[in-house]
Amino acid sequence: MDFNLDETQQDLKKLAAEVLAREGDEERLWQTGLMGVCVPEEAGGAGLGPVEMAVVLREVGARAAPVPALPTLAGTLALARHGSPDQQRRTTGRVTLALREPGHDLADPPTTTARLADPPTTTRLADAPAPAAGPAGPPATADRPGSAGGRWVLNGRKVSVPHPGAVALVTADEGLFLVASPATTAEFASTGEPAATMVLDDTPAEHVAGPEAVEDARRIFTAAVAAQASGVLAGALELTTGYIRQRRQFGRALAEFQAVTMQIADVYIAGRALDVAMWSAVWRLGEGLPAEQDLALAAYHVGEAVKALYTCQHLHGGLGLDVTYPLHRYFAQAKHLSHLLGGADAQLDLIGALV
Repeated sequence: MDFNLDETQQDLKKLAAEVLAREGDEERLWQTGLMGVCVPEEAGGAGLGPVEMAVVLREVGARAAPVPALPTLAGTLALARHGSPDQQRRTTGRVTLALREPGHDLADPPTTTARLADPPTTTRLADAPAPAAGPAGPPATADRPGSAGGRWVLNGRKVSVPHPGAVALVTADEGLFLVASPATTAEFASTGEPAATMVLDDTPAEHVAGPEAVEDARRIFTAAVAAQASGVLAGALELTTGYIRQRRQFGRALAEFQAVTMQIADVYIAGRALDVAMWSAVWRLGEGLPAEQDLALAAYHVGEAVKALYTCQHLHGGLGLDVTYPLHRYFAQAKHLSHLLGGADAQLDLIGALV
């Protein structure tokens, strides 16, 4: 593969960096089209793929921006790959992915059940309640499931659902489904961003695709988390190297001490390892090639990024614990992203199973 970004990807990277450096809020990301890069062109988006998703999310992570770019980009990409043109057209606003289940690894088959129920009903998502707070992009107007052959209902629980809103893509034993305004219970996230447990009790759902889409949705989500974690570690590394260059101790900059240079080198190596695995994985996803091993390796290095953030905290001394200093946002995001994937031990189990 070629690790260099093409002209479109470079322009996208530059735009994302500029927008996040200036405003960095969700509304501005929608206005500039960055939240719609994975929406098909026919539905009003840019029609781009996994690599472009990773380009944007890496910039989001590099600034530890508390925006719902990860679930929105991953969700719209999954819908672009598996949804019907009508579903893609009707679901272009904020969307989230509900994949993880209590007591199960992310890679485990979903235990949430789907069944057909009668009589068929149709409800517009536009009539569903809007999210409690925050902009949600263009209004969602997809139908709440209904078809001539009957409607689907889901039963189960999903945990660690990031930025829950009016529309969610939910994995179940029968495939991938769209759910409108599901019942949720708030969870605590280390970043302070919205997260929830999704409660599905005969919840109406619209069928998107079969079980093959479940694995692809998981792959897309894993790639998205790895891309944002890559940016988080890169941002923390830049912040830390700047600090040790200007912070002086015993008449010398901290960067001149051998022990300090060895520790910051370890952080750099952790970042490069994550970058290589992540870019290889998203490229393979975009090319339609097997990407499981690359994704598992990238997911493992997301957990290693948390260890690297501990080193960044250590090199900052007491300043690293100051909540008015930005390092704590990078640390919180690294922990949150690792949690979304299940931690390093789960990834080692997956790598062992794959090899």
